[in-house]
Amino acid sequence: MTLAFDHVAVLGTGVIGASWASLFLAKGYRVNAYDPAADAEQNTRSYIQTAWTQLQELGQVSADFDPKRLRFFDTPEEAVKGVQFVQENVPEKLPIKTELYSRIEAGLAPNAVLATSTSGLLIKDLQKGFRDPSRFLLGHPFNPPHLIPLVELLGNDLTDEAAITLAKEFYETCGKVTIRVHKEVPAHVANRLQAAVWREAISLAAEGVASVEDIDKAMTAGPGLRWSVMGPHMLFGLGSGGGGIGEFCARYGDSFHRWWDSLGSVQLNPETIKTLVEGLKAEEKGRDFANLAQERDCKLIAVLKALDKASGS
Repeated sequence: MTLAFDHVAVLGTGVIGASWASLFLAKGYRVNAYDPAADAEQNTRSYIQTAWTQLQELGQVSADFDPKRLRFFDTPEEAVKGVQFVQENVPEKLPIKTELYSRIEAGLAPNAVLATSTSGLLIKDLQKGFRDPSRFLLGHPFNPPHLIPLVELLGNDLTDEAAITLAKEFYETCGKVTIRVHKEVPAHVANRLQAAVWREAISLAAEGVASVEDIDKAMTAGPGLRWSVMGPHMLFGLGSGGGGIGEFCARYGDSFHRWWDSLGSVQLNPETIKTLVEGLKAEEKGRDFANLAQERDCKLIAVLKALDKASGS
């Protein structure tokens, strides 16, 4: 798959934007960047150095990789000039995003695609920042984007289907796994799945069923391992002993109904937050944010390498 462009833009270079920039550079693209923070360029280049090492370990660095292909601009209008793909990652506030869109729309190339990384805002609301939103869509990653393959794609009846096709092809040239979201709901698909699991994890802790640390262990040593190789529908189908998902539902449907009826409903109120904060202290074991993030990324890389080897690719 070969695209007709090699020049992209990243607007907003916080954790998500810096990760995107790292991936795009690693795949040989020239990257224009914009972020109003005074230390944005320094922080982004530092992030890229770490991410480059990780991507190199995964064999994901193009021969064309060159950090000098990243160029920062003073305004978003300058950053989007001449590029065919823009990844927007500015703060999750509707007025900030729509104001940015109104600033850059006139300077976008006629067939350029603008994808937002938003995890919580709705496309139909974000489209109000454009006179013509046909080349705007959702391109939502999972953090950190340079390691986690998933990208959720979403447009609506105002979106040019060709823009979604181009975005899909672009992300896949970068090694991403894309899914198409056909109906807009808050938090899209993957965040809704993890929100449902986290809600029950919080409820179990708040009800004293198990400690925060042990609940996390239950996930990483149990279903988390299985879900890294196959999704829940496929796995439950395999749990039928060969009869398929229909047989599984017939066997275990009543049990699941009882479990669903007993699931908790929680709010992140001060008491609940205190339970989580105190519970995580035992799990953190004195490690700081940087140590924990490094451990996460090292383990992710190990899993990705193992899955790649297992698939024979």
